[in-house]
Amino acid sequence: MTLEEQIQADMRSALKEKRSHELATLRTLLAQIKDERIKLRPKRELSEEDVLQVIMSAVKKRRDSIDLYKRGNRPELAQKEQEEIEMIQKYLPAQLSEEEVTKIVNEVIAQTNAETIKDLGKVMGAAMGRLKGKTDGKVVQNIVRARLTQLSQ
Repeated sequence: MTLEEQIQADMRSALKEKRSHELATLRTLLAQIKDERIKLRPKRELSEEDVLQVIMSAVKKRRDSIDLYKRGNRPELAQKEQEEIEMIQKYLPAQLSEEEVTKIVNEVIAQTNAETIKDLGKVMGAAMGRLKGKTDGKVVQNIVRARLTQLSQ
């Protein structure tokens, strides 16, 4: 069963069991997947990786919203976004721990011969290629930035 089919099945289940918040979240996610399919249609079909990218994007948007709601002193809306993240994250692959990400970042730094913070883009590109879907890009960026700063001292 593909990710999209799994989301559709879960949406039908939420509809039957009258879980309105989950239903709304899954409908929104399916609409975003459909938008991506329409955008790619003339060139190619939507792949599992494309669906995964849409899901990661949805989680990222909600994390950004949480930050904004917390700054705006709206904890109830931040909580709602957090619940949606938890619903959506079950469709993502298992997330790596910070130690595992650090290990991969160290390998990438060694492979790319990066020495200073100026090499951030080169390291980030290679690291995100290996870590795509397995962790948040901000976590990777923070680890890469810290390691390159250590190396340049």
